[in-house]
Amino acid sequence: QVQLMESGGGSVEAGGSLSVSCTASEDTSSVWMTWFRQAPGKEREGVAAASPGSTITYYADSVKGRFTISRDRVKNTVNLLMNSLKPEDTAVYYCAAGFLENWSQPFVLGGENYQSWGQGTQVTVSS
Repeated sequence: QVQLMESGGGSVEAGGSLSVSCTASEDTSSVWMTWFRQAPGKEREGVAAASPGSTITYYADSVKGRFTISRDRVKNTVNLLMNSLKPEDTAVYYCAAGFLENWSQPFVLGGENYQSWGQGTQVTVSS
């Protein structure tokens, strides 16, 4: 099973930018890599997803135009650049890698989706 390690994150004021990265222990070029987040008291939600080869990307409506997901095939990393951050973006951000049952629904959890998860990294946005 692929091991995932997130890095980056931290604290920033509203309107600022942060980036988080996720490094995989082995080749992930054939699987989806996706960022989820979970705020206190809320369910985990999908933020941004990139297909194998990054031919398809998805973004949650709440982050469209502000967040950008990118993959580096050589380094086996997936990055999330977050601009114009808002207090409601505060959450633990998780990286996930794996296959999807339905390529049009990358944010569905459970079932056969996503076989590997990182331990998460905190992003805090103050107002």
